[in-house]
Amino acid sequence: MGFSEVLRAATWSDHESAEDDGYLKSLMAGRLSREAYGEMVAQHYFAYLALDGASKALAGHPVAGAFVFPELYREQALIRDLTTIFGPGWADRIQPSKPTRTLVARIDQVADWPGGYIAHHYTRYLGDLSGGQFIRMELQKIYGYERGGGVDFYYFDIGSLPRFKDEYRRRLDALDLDEAERQRIIRETKLAYQLNTEVLGDLGRLARAAA
Repeated sequence: MGFSEVLRAATWSDHESAEDDGYLKSLMAGRLSREAYGEMVAQHYFAYLALDGASKALAGHPVAGAFVFPELYREQALIRDLTTIFGPGWADRIQPSKPTRTLVARIDQVADWPGGYIAHHYTRYLGDLSGGQFIRMELQKIYGYERGGGVDFYYFDIGSLPRFKDEYRRRLDALDLDEAERQRIIRETKLAYQLNTEVLGDLGRLARAAA
């Protein structure tokens, strides 16, 4: 199997654990307020500032540079969403949770290791381009958001999503990795899933309050 398939198979249970989150279930069931949804958007904002900051720093790297896609950067989309949800004073309304600070610290810590950057980039962006599209459609039904603010985070101007994901996987398969490095990237990807799941777990307090 190519590395993309090995990575997917090795982290599938971690991916399913992230999807089986109480916050996401409550969100998709329409049980949360717009502000409670905005709390997830806020945590995304801090995480993507770190991830896209690492992308910009690695743009010229001979290995990591293959996974730098400026068209994926999320900061401006997240600002539009936060402005729509919380108003023009959104920046004074949000702050990173403890799990988000841990996630950001880990992204910063491994940013000079190409495999670490790729692990976190893969975990976030392949999810956004896959299950994230279902989340967007449900959020539009629940909250009535349209493109321009509210769910812009999930819109990507990259043409065909399936073709983009195929190209992403091709680049993963093209990585020249020995077995030790493969396993190291797999471990970091599993950690990335865990850290992102912990962010959602912390948001679960909002779901419990709604219940």
